[in-house]
This record gives sequence, C-alpha cells and structure tokens, in this order.
Amino acid sequence: METVSARQFWDSRYDREDYLFGEAPNTFLARQAHLLKAGMSALAVADGEGRNGVWLAELGLTVTTTDIAPRAVQKALALAARRGVNLDAQLADLDQWTWPRETYDVVVAIFIQFAPPAARQRLFAHMKAAVRSGGLILLQGYRPEQLAYGTGGPAQIENLYTEVVLRDAFADFDILHLESHDSDISEGPGHHGRSALIDLVARRP
Repeated sequence: METVSARQFWDSRYDREDYLFGEAPNTFLARQAHLLKAGMSALAVADGEGRNGVWLAELGLTVTTTDIAPRAVQKALALAARRGVNLDAQLADLDQWTWPRETYDVVVAIFIQFAPPAARQRLFAHMKAAVRSGGLILLQGYRPEQLAYGTGGPAQIENLYTEVVLRDAFADFDILHLESHDSDISEGPGHHGRSALIDLVARRP
C-alpha cells in the first residue's frame, strides 16, 4: 500500500467521533505496567488515536507516538489534553521516518500488522535499533488463526505473526515472554470478540 493511499485509508477509518479502538490501553500492554517506571522514555509505533501512548504518559513516561493518519494524530493529542498529559504525537510514514537510534527505554507495537513481510522486517529492525541497551520491546499481534474469527486485523495472512516469525525476528534480543493465546478482547468497534493473539516481551542485551 503506497503512502498516499495508506494515509487516506487510515484517515478515513479514524474520521469518526468515537475512538475506533477505544480510549483504554491495550490489555496486554496494561499487564506490563510492572516493567514501566516514571521517567522512562517510550515510543508507541503506529499508535493510531493514542490510547496506548496516553496511558504510558499517565504512568509518567516521556512518550513519542507516531501514526500515518493526520486524523489519528489529531485525536491522540485531543485525548492527551483531556487526560492532562503531554504527548509528542508525530505524523509519520514509518518506512520514510527518521527513526531515533538507541533512544528509548521501551518501544510499544500493538497490532501494527499493516506491514507485509519485507516491510515488517525493516520495521522490526528500526524498532530494535531505537531501543537502548537493556530496553524493552512490547508487542502484541494477531496469529493466522485470527482469519477464522474475523474480529479485527488484516485479511492478509502473510501479515500475521507466528511464534517462529517472532523468535526469528528477535533472535538477537532476550525473549522474556512469548505466548500464543485465544482471548476475548473489547477495544472499541475495531477490535471486539474472540481473537487469536500472540504476545512478546523482548529485552535488548
């Protein structure tokens, strides 16, 4: 999907009064609160309307979020203002964005499965490089079994994650947690119902 059409696609999806994926943080991410401390720096990759980035800021982290859709960035800033936190929300095509290197204590990537395998490889490489030594990557996505549920996520099976895909991609990191599970989620109208999920917590050596 080229940049212009991707931006138009996501902008149209986010052009609504409510929040497509809700305003609460992703459940997997919220369960990692024990790993997060005030004063840490965080990057929320393709964070959409800002639900995860705003939650991180509420914990006292210094947060940068990105999204390709101007409407999403606008809504992320509005959500941050309502919650009384600061958010560095950047409009970014992640294939063209100048990624910081060895900058963040944590990089958060929740349902970023717009990327086919070649783009995903580049994206994961940028994410890993953006984390400083000892920093974390927190990632959740859908597994191929999600196509049968039809409760969210892309229709392209090659965009979905397996344990093998993630173990290979993060083989140079310490994998602290990698779990496949089927769970019920309720994240706005965009993600709702039984879902085939996979969670990753990985630390840069």
